[in-house]
Amino acid sequence: MTEDHVFLGLGLIVVLAVGSQVLASRLRVPALIVLLPVGFTAGALTDDVDPERLLGSAFSPLVSLAVAVILYDAGLGLDLSNFRAHTRRVVVRLIWFGALVTGASTALVATPLLGMSRGAAVMLGAILVVSGPTVVGPLLAFVRPTERLRRILVWEGSLIDPVGGILGALVFHAVTAGGTGGFGSRIGPFAVSTAVGVAGGVVGAAVLTVALRGLRLGEVLATTVQLAAVVGVAAACDIVRDDTGLIAAVLMGLAVANLSDGGVTARRPFFETLVDLIIGLLFVSISATVSPRSLRHVLLPALGLVAVLVLVARPLVAAASAWRTDLTAGERGFLGWMAPRGIVAAATASTFSATLVDQGVGGAAKILPATFVVIVATVTLYGLSAAPVAGRLGVVRSTRSRPLLVGGDPWVVDLGRALRSAGLEVVMWAGRETERDSIRAAGIELAPGELFAAATGEGAELEGLTGVLLLTGEDDFNALAATRLEGGVEGTVHRLRPRAGSQGVITPYAGGEVLFDPDLTRPELARRHARGARVVTHRFDGALPAGHRTLFLVRDDGRLLPVTRTGGPAPRPGDVAVLLSG
Repeated sequence: MTEDHVFLGLGLIVVLAVGSQVLASRLRVPALIVLLPVGFTAGALTDDVDPERLLGSAFSPLVSLAVAVILYDAGLGLDLSNFRAHTRRVVVRLIWFGALVTGASTALVATPLLGMSRGAAVMLGAILVVSGPTVVGPLLAFVRPTERLRRILVWEGSLIDPVGGILGALVFHAVTAGGTGGFGSRIGPFAVSTAVGVAGGVVGAAVLTVALRGLRLGEVLATTVQLAAVVGVAAACDIVRDDTGLIAAVLMGLAVANLSDGGVTARRPFFETLVDLIIGLLFVSISATVSPRSLRHVLLPALGLVAVLVLVARPLVAAASAWRTDLTAGERGFLGWMAPRGIVAAATASTFSATLVDQGVGGAAKILPATFVVIVATVTLYGLSAAPVAGRLGVVRSTRSRPLLVGGDPWVVDLGRALRSAGLEVVMWAGRETERDSIRAAGIELAPGELFAAATGEGAELEGLTGVLLLTGEDDFNALAATRLEGGVEGTVHRLRPRAGSQGVITPYAGGEVLFDPDLTRPELARRHARGARVVTHRFDGALPAGHRTLFLVRDDGRLLPVTRTGGPAPRPGDVAVLLSG
């Protein structure tokens, strides 16, 4: 293979990965639904998109390290404060009982359906126990289930991947060794692998803590340090024991995300961009290794396997995991209808199947194409059906806006009352105790004192809120908070317009949508309210009261639409207008 072929192949993989993600965002579907068919088609139509030829023996190690980076990022999104006893009990059951039932049912069904030997069928069962945050996360963001369901599924997806990776490595070694030894002989290697992964995670977390907290690195350098630490620790662990780097990666992310020092910076936009690119490259590359010929005799039997996993195994696992808990019937039902397979299943199948084929294990050649079919089928099925199923089961979060108002000036509290009277569930936060007392006196839900401080940390998310309105009397604070919060809240972040000619340090250069008409600056709003203006509501019936200024509209479905510097929404009959009198 010439250098020109390598350039062409690598260039095509990158372009196809990013292009597929752009197309998926435009179609508003999970990226995996586009990435897998595109990679498969590219691999079938040209020999240039063939990572095994392009990278040779380096392909499998690079896949393992890339998955470690993805799982580190998943660990960064796990907040231990949300891993309460109830959630923990369900998640632990989903992992151990799910691995047992899924692996066993796959192995039992794969032997007759796919014509595999017992060793190959058990290997496939170990591969398919995983789910994965790269698939579950986008699906949940699209479906918007209740917070409790979301947390359970995210924790399951993030923790089952390293467990499945180690289980796959143990089964692989057992199959290649001829399956000698009983169940007891597997406990020791599993314990050793877990210990290696945990030790690597502890060392990696310590290194990152010192680097991120002590050195105060900039954004780009902090990203490269994290990348180097994860890759270095994962590689070292994998040298000692196969796939233990996955455990180390998740633990590193989990430790860094939950450090008490708010100065630790981890999940920056550039790092998230890097992870998205890695996901795209992996899915295109691995799916390109699946040939149409390999699917010829696998497609229909693999779809039968999917039916067993979706209709039998997962509902059974969900029912057992939710037993004697307070999960509602709808939550139990949705838990049984959400188990897509993702990148770790593809990576593990790609890594182990070739060696098993070389060793003459019967049916091993079907492991990768069968895994490919299961991934595509489950992602497509859940991707298309999860939203209507969640709606039917009544586990979708309300579409009504739940804004967070930041600030405690009298006019802001007045606005909070008006929004609440319009039917919204309003949450407020203020720094001064006198302002917090005013919010309590108004009967408005007051956010915990540490909420906003934690939320303005890198990578933090404001769960359950649909938007943030930054309304304090400090323009620079509003501007800085808007910059830090963008992307960390489900909806949009808006801030007050500073006074004309403001010379703030941050205000002139910050992002975030600016609220209200140009003349309604922060000082002007405070001045008008002090002179007797009030924030009132009016149900629109064709005209608005004279002498009032529109601040927001609340639609019939509870969506809050603000007036911004770029214009305001057109009122419709039935809307509730939030107005400034006088």
